[in-house]
This record gives sequence, structure tokens and C-alpha cells, in this order.
Amino acid sequence: MIWLIRNKNPLPFLMGSILLLVIFLVGCANDDSSSSSNLSLVDPSFGDINMSGSVEIDGSSTVYPVSEAVAEEFNELYPKVRVNVGVSGTGGGFKRFTAGETDISDASRHIKNPKETSAAEANGIEYVELRIGTDGLSVVVSPDNDFVECLTIDELKKIWEPGSSINNWSQVRVGFPDQKMRLYGPDTDSGTFDYFTEEVMGEAQLSRPDYTASADDNVLIQGVSGDKGSLGYFGYAYYRESKDKLNLVAVDSGAGCVAPSETTIPSGEYSPLSRPLFIYVNLGSMARTEVKAFVDFYMEHGPALTEEVGYISSDETVYSANKDLLK
Repeated sequence: MIWLIRNKNPLPFLMGSILLLVIFLVGCANDDSSSSSNLSLVDPSFGDINMSGSVEIDGSSTVYPVSEAVAEEFNELYPKVRVNVGVSGTGGGFKRFTAGETDISDASRHIKNPKETSAAEANGIEYVELRIGTDGLSVVVSPDNDFVECLTIDELKKIWEPGSSINNWSQVRVGFPDQKMRLYGPDTDSGTFDYFTEEVMGEAQLSRPDYTASADDNVLIQGVSGDKGSLGYFGYAYYRESKDKLNLVAVDSGAGCVAPSETTIPSGEYSPLSRPLFIYVNLGSMARTEVKAFVDFYMEHGPALTEEVGYISSDETVYSANKDLLK
């Protein structure tokens, strides 16, 4: 007002004021539009993108790559939900799961240990088992090993059984060289360890103890790849991820040498080391919106991501049955 009184020509001021007002109104309109757009961005299948909370997962190192891949894709849509994926082995995961510490447990075997099922019952944990795919447990040696292409189940048993004194490849088969042997494998909390010992030894947890054990399959890969006399085993996806660092060993269970592959694993030809992969879901946790959204997302995108990380996904009928269980 003072400026208008002191200046005879108020037109420039009025034009400038009008321009500022227009800019302000346009800015407000854009803000309202943006806010309205954000509020309407809702995925009808799983939930509001502004959904928050956390999902706690632990367990099998074999299943870990699948759950980790699902978590990454889920967080692209729902960045406010924190998904923690741990790797304490199938047994370690079940310990936490049956105590009510986790929402989902990754597993490369069934939850059949009486201690596990009793703990779940005592703590009021109700759960469902959802099969997500199939793995071919892979026997591997160093890339510098040029003499081992196939081992029989009997030879594997002779190497890994309790009390075995085999520490040189020449002791395994006539014709193998005088090469010191060092063993690498998963620790005793691992479902991979349970499955291998059950199928090769005839009893779970039955194994010689003098080998390099780790819950981290990447540690095993490093050990095997850097040791010419090495022999180890772990999930097929880890072999595929590091095939340039390892030599795959075929297994003969009586019908000839068969190596794990995308064909022999689902067909059952790679026997007896083909095994199912699961996630276990705490039904109490499903009452939380973020957990339900994550599990639904897993059931929708799990098949593609299971294949992507290197395993064989369960077919549509299995996933359909999974969804029915969740209902």
C-alpha cells in the first residue's frame, strides 16, 4: 500500500503480484495432485505401498537366495516394510521359528525333529509348510582336479562315514592319484547336512567330524575352489553361481553316473540327492498386514525367482495348493 501511494504508476506491481499469485496457485494444485496420486497408488493384490512394519525370516542357507530375491523385489514395491533374511541353517532357523522369534523359516527339510515340533506346540506356534521348489545337492571338487568325474554313493559313504580314515584320493579308487584330500561341507545345523547324511549314510547327522564346516556356502565355495585335493557339497544354486570356480561331480546310485541339472533334478533322475525346498509360515504372524502381503507376494513371484537363482520351482498345482493352505 505504501508503495502504491508513493508511485504514480502501479501497473508493474499489480502485474508482478498477479504473476506470483498464479505461480503459487499452480504449485498448490501440483502438490494436491501429487498427494492424491500417492494415496491412490495401491497394489490391489498385496497392499498399500505406504504399508510399514517388518518381516523376520531365518533358516536354510540353501533357500536363502530365494527368500532374499523375493525380499528385494517386494521392497521395490513396499520400501517401508523391513524384511530381514537370516542364514542360521535349517535347524537354527527352526529353533528361532518354534520359539516365536521369526515369521517365516526357510528349510531344506521337513520339520520332523520331535524337539522342534514339541517346541512349536509348547509355544503355541501354528504353521503351514509351503513347498517352493527342488534342489539337487551338488558334489564338487576344485577346478584343478582333472581325475574325478563321478563318484558312487558307496564311495561317498566310505569317505564321509564316522571313523573314516580316508585322507588321500588314492584310498578312494584304484587309479586315483596320490593327492591329499580335504573335505568341506555344511555345519550340523544345516538341512543340507541332514539330507546328505541321511541319503548317503542312511541316518541323519551321521558323519565324520574332521572336515571344514560352515553355515555359509560361499565360504565352502572358496575353500573347495582354492584346494586341489578338495571335495565338498552344497545346494545346486551355489554351484551354478560359481561354476567357473568348481568342477561338478556326477553321482552313481546304481543306475549310472548322473550330474544335477535343470533336467535331471525335477525328473528324479538325479537320485538320491534331489530334495524339496520349503518355507514355513507362522499363521499367527499372518494377522499382520505386512507379513500377509509378503507371503502372498512370495506365492505369486516365488516360481520365477526360484528359477532365477538356480533352483527348480514347484509347478503351478503346488503353488495353488500353497495358496489354499494360506486361505
